[in-house]
Amino acid sequence: MTLDVIKAIILGIIEGLTEFIPVSSTGHLLLAGHFLGFDDEDFGKAFDVLIQLGAILALLSIYFTRLWQLFLGMFHNREDQRFVVGVLIAFFPAMVLGALLYGIIKSVLFNVWIVCTMFVIGGFVLLWIDRIDLKPRYHDVKKFSLPMYLGIGVIQCLSMVPGVSRSGASIVAAMLFGADKRAATEFSFWLAMPTMVGAFAFEAFKDRHELAAGSNMMIIAIGFAVSFVCGWFVVKTLLGYVSRHGFALFAWWRIIVGALGLIALALGM
Repeated sequence: MTLDVIKAIILGIIEGLTEFIPVSSTGHLLLAGHFLGFDDEDFGKAFDVLIQLGAILALLSIYFTRLWQLFLGMFHNREDQRFVVGVLIAFFPAMVLGALLYGIIKSVLFNVWIVCTMFVIGGFVLLWIDRIDLKPRYHDVKKFSLPMYLGIGVIQCLSMVPGVSRSGASIVAAMLFGADKRAATEFSFWLAMPTMVGAFAFEAFKDRHELAAGSNMMIIAIGFAVSFVCGWFVVKTLLGYVSRHGFALFAWWRIIVGALGLIALALGM
């Protein structure tokens, strides 16, 4: 039981800390399972679903006031109406492709070699996007054009490959389309809401019988709580950090972890 608690805490930390930064939470959880033996399958599929819910609720709790204001504004404010449409447009490609390709993604792409390779490639992409002079035109997520919302959503679909990173793909796309670093990162939060809630709902429905069984509930609760706390900390601090320091820390983390992972795999570990 003590070992299970330690595993739950570590997996909750990984999920909460990596879900909203451009390093790929799914990739880190897969690597933890492979190299450390900290596999969320030890606790059943319900664990994987509910620690993700912890991260989702951390984001929603911080944005609750803004979400409520947006909901009220939808009835009379054209800018709010346009922004909601924009987020839904950005969410649509991932919703469709995720539903169509779920089986292929899980059976083929969930591979630690792919994860480590994508870590390295994504790290160099982040270094590149962080250093080029893009002359941003958008400093407010509500001002993006509708084609820009769609473009971000299409590029976000790359994150279905574990190791790419959902937030990383949407941030890079938004910056290429003209957003500054802060606005690009903030929009990744807004886009995470329907994307993560949709993914959670799909997984929860698929694994509803195991969730109803309620096995290992204490372990699941620990992982959920740790994921919530870590996710809350990241969402509260990330925008300020990115505005001051950019993405170099996350890029080099990806490159180092991915390179070490590839070396370890080549050595048969």
